[in-house]
Amino acid sequence: MLKEFDRKLVLEDGAEYYGYSFGGKGDAVTEIVFNTSMVGYQEIVSDPSYTYQTVVMTYPLIGNYGMADEDFETRIPTIGGLVVREYNDSPSNFRYTKTLSEIMEECRIPGIYGVDTRKLARSIRDIGSRKAIITAADTPLEEAMSILAATALRRDGVAKVSCKKRWYSRTPNPNFNVVAVDCGIKLNIIRSLNARGCNVTVVPWNTSAEEVMKMKPDGLFLSNGPGDPQDVQPVIGLVKELRGRLPIFGICLGHQMISLAYGAETYKLKFGHRGGNHPVRNLDTGKIEITSQNHSYAVSEKSLEGTGLAVTHINLLDNTVEGVKCEKDRVFSVQYHPESAPGPQDSAYLFDQFIAMMKEAKEHA
Repeated sequence: MLKEFDRKLVLEDGAEYYGYSFGGKGDAVTEIVFNTSMVGYQEIVSDPSYTYQTVVMTYPLIGNYGMADEDFETRIPTIGGLVVREYNDSPSNFRYTKTLSEIMEECRIPGIYGVDTRKLARSIRDIGSRKAIITAADTPLEEAMSILAATALRRDGVAKVSCKKRWYSRTPNPNFNVVAVDCGIKLNIIRSLNARGCNVTVVPWNTSAEEVMKMKPDGLFLSNGPGDPQDVQPVIGLVKELRGRLPIFGICLGHQMISLAYGAETYKLKFGHRGGNHPVRNLDTGKIEITSQNHSYAVSEKSLEGTGLAVTHINLLDNTVEGVKCEKDRVFSVQYHPESAPGPQDSAYLFDQFIAMMKEAKEHA
């Protein structure tokens, strides 16, 4: 006999998807998006960029290798919710310490499985990302729709996930000191900098230029994070003050904020880029990189004219801008994730590029 549905997902266009509960039990109104990665659900669930978003996993089986202590991208996951086709609560992996459902329950993240994720992903692709609610299966549609209509999506994601005071990640025999602005930074970015001889000081998103310069950094890093880059004005102002004074490297939201600081414009994509399989062409080398991505907004290529920024990378699926640079100021950024745990690792060279830039700046100081 079929188990009775106990949860459902309702979209703001009135579509309903019934399924079964796992993880947190509360209701959640979020923006719904999809991710095309085949592996890495732990890194996705613990990526702060998904704050206030419910993620539909297009790969059908989720949970089968559990959650390992070393693989989190943030200590306390803030993803809005998770929708999967098949959930496995009996992991087969010697490294796992808790199940996915246990972590989601601890962090009050609602999940729903048994949903036709192919149909749902096509709907998001065709109609676009929109508001959704995960609620009890017996919640009347009218009630769910009125909750959706009355609930505005929050715009304080960066303030929510950024650290509240600075902290340090040191490495033996360091060659460089990097200040990393935490807008929702993934821990593997810090690991990648540490592995290349950088001591990293992680600072809150609203740290002033004066405070940054007091730390005597060799370079400034701007992290990924959730939401609309236009909402993160303190970091845009920081770039305006420090460009040309320090080498600056930005990833994802960091890329968008650098572009805005130089006078370019950003816009929201219909359904965003999320997954570990996006082809990007490096215009300097002609090489095609398979990249990991997670963003809703993109930089307008036309708006870059006259800003001093040159396009370095292009997405081969939709021709959106994937990277920019200003050689004069020693500033560069990419829209995708070169640290991309658990992969692909085609773009790790960008960290080496940042190291070379800081070395050059030191030599010419």
